[in-house]
Amino acid sequence: MAKERTDDNPMSPQEVQDRIWELAEKIDICMFTTWDGEQQHARPLSARVRRDEHAIYFLVDVEGDKNGQVEHFPSVSCAWADNGNYKYVLMAGRARISNDRAKIKQLWTKFDEAWWEDDTDPSIRLLTFAPENGELWDSPGKAVALVKMVVAAVTGAAPEMGDNAKVTL
Repeated sequence: MAKERTDDNPMSPQEVQDRIWELAEKIDICMFTTWDGEQQHARPLSARVRRDEHAIYFLVDVEGDKNGQVEHFPSVSCAWADNGNYKYVLMAGRARISNDRAKIKQLWTKFDEAWWEDDTDPSIRLLTFAPENGELWDSPGKAVALVKMVVAAVTGAAPEMGDNAKVTL
C-alpha cells in the first residue's frame, strides 16, 4: 500500500508505486550503489524484480567488494535509466547477501551462463534488496520532451518535462 508522498505530482501514490515497479522490471539493468564507510560505489547489475515478494534479487559472485559493503552497510540504492525515453527510477532500501540455493536455482536464466557454468556453481550468491522508498522521473517520451525544450528555449520559460514523484514503498 502506498504511503506518504513528498511532491505535488498528480499521480496517486499507488500509481507512482506501480510505475516505479513497472519501470524497474522493464529497464532491468540498474546501477547498484553501496557505501564502504568512506565513499559510494556503483556497478551495473541485472535486476530480478519480484514486486509480489517486495524484493529485487541479483545473482552475484562470492568474490567482490559489494558483498562486504552490503554486510557492513546494508543501506543501498538502485537506479534505473531509460535514457532514450527520459524515464528514470531510484529505489533505496536494505540489502543482504545469502547462499539461498533454492532461490538461486529459481532465478537462474540462460543469461547467467555468461558468468557461471550453471546454477549449482558454489561461487554464486543471492543479493536480496528490499526497497523502502522510491522516486520516479517519467517523461512523456523523447519526441515530446524535445518539442518542450525547443518551446522553452524560444519562450524563455522552463519546460514541463514530465512527472516526478516520491513514495514510500
